[in-house]
Amino acid sequence: MQFEFTTADRIIFGAGMLRGAGPAIKKGGRRPLIVTGKNPGRAEPLFKLLRENNLEGAPFSVSGEPTIQTVRDGVAYAKHQNCDWVIGIGGGSVIDAGKAIAIMMKNEGDVLDYVEIIGQGKTLTKNSARYMAIPTTAGTGSEVTRNAVLASPEHRLKVSLRSPKMLPGYAVVDPELTYDLPPSITASTGLDALTQLIEPYVCLRVNPMTDALCMEGMRRAACSIRKAVKFGDDPEARADMSVASLFGGMALANAGLGAVHGFAGPIGGMFSAPHGEICAALLPGVMEINIRAMREREKTSYAINRYYHVARILTGEVHTVADRAIEWVRELVTELEIPRLGSHGIKPEHIPEIVKHAKNASSMKANPIVLTDEELTEILKRAM
Repeated sequence: MQFEFTTADRIIFGAGMLRGAGPAIKKGGRRPLIVTGKNPGRAEPLFKLLRENNLEGAPFSVSGEPTIQTVRDGVAYAKHQNCDWVIGIGGGSVIDAGKAIAIMMKNEGDVLDYVEIIGQGKTLTKNSARYMAIPTTAGTGSEVTRNAVLASPEHRLKVSLRSPKMLPGYAVVDPELTYDLPPSITASTGLDALTQLIEPYVCLRVNPMTDALCMEGMRRAACSIRKAVKFGDDPEARADMSVASLFGGMALANAGLGAVHGFAGPIGGMFSAPHGEICAALLPGVMEINIRAMREREKTSYAINRYYHVARILTGEVHTVADRAIEWVRELVTELEIPRLGSHGIKPEHIPEIVKHAKNASSMKANPIVLTDEELTEILKRAM
């Protein structure tokens, strides 16, 4: 048994913990670049904390998912404002943008020199500028992952900037920051978190540490996702979903993902669709086709038994079968009113191109079984 496990240097978790993060912020540096979402007002608790500690940050707003140009602009602005470290406060896109800006503040050249697929894929050699990640959603777990997903509109692709040096120095996970999320965003990000617990648990690179995280995360998500959507200020439900998101990020960073995320990258690059909604729409079909394919071609696969454990955790039923996990997830997606892929402009004529790109995605390579083009096509059709 051999495996490696890495995560953020320090994780601070708990309701109200941002208010107590003053000592960590004082150690960060002289002037931070504050990466926020399109509504900087959601970062007011952080700006208040900075003022209380006699620090002034330079705000940099990210509208939508970050692009290659977003990173270039952020690095240039940070240098212009004499920023020596970075704080990202927002959803997964904001956290990713902050990671990418922080690492490129210290490495020479252009971000395109280092990204996968469309770039040169060079190795990032210098450590990142100090980075503190503060998530305000419970979905991506980006505060503990070692990559940043960046869009390239001209290529109609999403690509990753990836390095262990990109792991944040601090991850401050305060569930209170999620209390005001709308139900629709709570639902889609929560299902993204659930996906990122199921996929690492059944993927080809499982290990005992990620197994423990996935099982506990799935249990908490199953108990609390509905409650968090319906009662947004429920402290226990919000804490459970923040834990689930955090554990999912740690698991995917150290094990891998699968076909859901293999599809999500190409779809997100081609269409303006929220990542969480893409994952939620695809998850039931991927689970069903994976299980069917393994029963047909790899009857002794370890992952079949793991899907059985997923069913037990999600349903709470001791005596159950793997197919109950599919039913439970499908019912949840319907109940939470997750839009179909077709609502984002995805049509049958787009399927061949999506399948072509998805087959080569890094996440697809960790799927528990290699799916045929016909099976990949079926998954997409079911999600539309």
